[in-house]
Amino acid sequence: MTVKRAPYKLIGGVHVPEHKQHSSQQPIQSLALAKRLIIPMLQHIGEEAKPIVNIGEHVLKGQKIGEVRAFVATPVHATTSGTVVDIGFYPVDHPSQLDALCVVIEADGKDEWAAHTGIKDYHLAEAQTLLAIIREAGIAGMGGAGFPTGSKLQVKQQTPVDIVVVNAMECEPYITADDVLMRERAAEIVEGANIVKQILGAKQIIVGVEDNKPEAIAAMQDASQAQAHIQVLSCQTKYPSGAARQTVYILTGRETPAHGRTTDVGVFCLNVGTAAAIYRAVVHGEPSLSRITTVTGLGVQQAANYDVPFGTPIEHLLNQAQADWSKISRLIVGGPMMGYSLPQTSIPVVKTTNCIIAATLQDFPPPPPEQACIRCGDCAQVCPVQLLPQQLLWFSKSGEFDKAEQYHLDDCIECGACAYVCPSSIPLVQYYRYAKGEIATQKQEAEKAERARLRFEAHKARLAQEEAEKEARRKAREEAAAKAREEAAQQATLANQQGTPPPAKDSKALMIAAATARSNLKKAEKRLLAAQQAGEDTTALLAEIEQLKAEVASYQ
Repeated sequence: MTVKRAPYKLIGGVHVPEHKQHSSQQPIQSLALAKRLIIPMLQHIGEEAKPIVNIGEHVLKGQKIGEVRAFVATPVHATTSGTVVDIGFYPVDHPSQLDALCVVIEADGKDEWAAHTGIKDYHLAEAQTLLAIIREAGIAGMGGAGFPTGSKLQVKQQTPVDIVVVNAMECEPYITADDVLMRERAAEIVEGANIVKQILGAKQIIVGVEDNKPEAIAAMQDASQAQAHIQVLSCQTKYPSGAARQTVYILTGRETPAHGRTTDVGVFCLNVGTAAAIYRAVVHGEPSLSRITTVTGLGVQQAANYDVPFGTPIEHLLNQAQADWSKISRLIVGGPMMGYSLPQTSIPVVKTTNCIIAATLQDFPPPPPEQACIRCGDCAQVCPVQLLPQQLLWFSKSGEFDKAEQYHLDDCIECGACAYVCPSSIPLVQYYRYAKGEIATQKQEAEKAERARLRFEAHKARLAQEEAEKEARRKAREEAAAKAREEAAQQATLANQQGTPPPAKDSKALMIAAATARSNLKKAEKRLLAAQQAGEDTTALLAEIEQLKAEVASYQ
């Protein structure tokens, strides 16, 4: 079968040693169940789930154990049957290396499922029904940062989505999870993409696979050969062609706006693992419970791709791959270009854990010392976003973060291509990450200061309003007392003219008027004392006090 080529090529990029042969020679391996599973309540971008189980409670596989209410969030499910033995904070797979809230399940070994049903003929289902299933299944993107798929599908776009792109590039060295998944479960991937197409009302599906995966290309072609709306395109093997914006450009020629999403140009992009998870959720009713994870590196004897339940400690996974702990110098999650080191082996596998590299010194020798930039320009030639890495480096090192922002530092995808080709061994991405962190901190501080200013202004306005209201009430009391006195005087005058005794005075009104007069006198005396201490003119105040004294005396 003829393989069609992608119409466009990656801008910039580098050719890096692949190191994929070690883990791609075997089929997907099943994994013996760990005795304890540490399941984080946050395994994706968004809000953390709230545990809805208690310590000592028995749970079933697929049972929901973490609920969410936020839009950008996914529920969490038990990945095997067993007993909840702890709910607390544990180290998790995250670059911050901070602990996160987890539910710990002691497996009973039965792997007993909770009741679940799917929709065999999903073509008859409404889009909202399919969306609800995907959201309840807890599916998050398995190829990148892990954005909740249900939320991503629900984002309203001004531009209608007409193309669904299945991103099968997998351009990072060492990682072969998507490659093996396509070889063995291509039909599931195709059906998952068709479900997304139906939800969005798209017209076309494009599957982009790098040309170093001929078996995967053939499997995807076989699975979609009877469906005219699906194209499988072969792409040049070059890093970082698997970045979403770069993938969309290579396959469609559409350029995603700097601060936008691929859906802004009418393209919805998803990973092959995500597509397969969508199929399992809709057709079989299975929530997202496991993923294919590559275990490789010279520190393991059985490099392969394993179907790993979420919450499995990485130590357990490496032991099944026959890790030689004496040789391992560091553990890397993800690929060597964009991955990061793990601080300990008890960290669990989560929805975004696509690869574990048990690296030895032979895999990754210590880097040479950083030297001065020689301004060769190699970094600028390989940047897939067409930035100016030299200028960004200088601004980052000198703390001129405002200039770094002007040179579009936030557009950097941190692929590491610039650092890879740098002859001076400058860790450019580390400087960029530092600058991004400082910019984020400064913005947070500025927002905090602005919130404090607004609170202070609101407090001042509230005090001024309260004082104005008090003054208005005081004036109202004075006016009421003056009116009462005037009416009393008028009645007395009228009585004298008619030779009749004056009417009895309202004792309550007189009491109020007298109290008001005494209060006004005390306030005037306080103002007089303050004016005397300040050396101000007190003539008017003295006259006011004499008048008030006379008023008070009139009520006695």
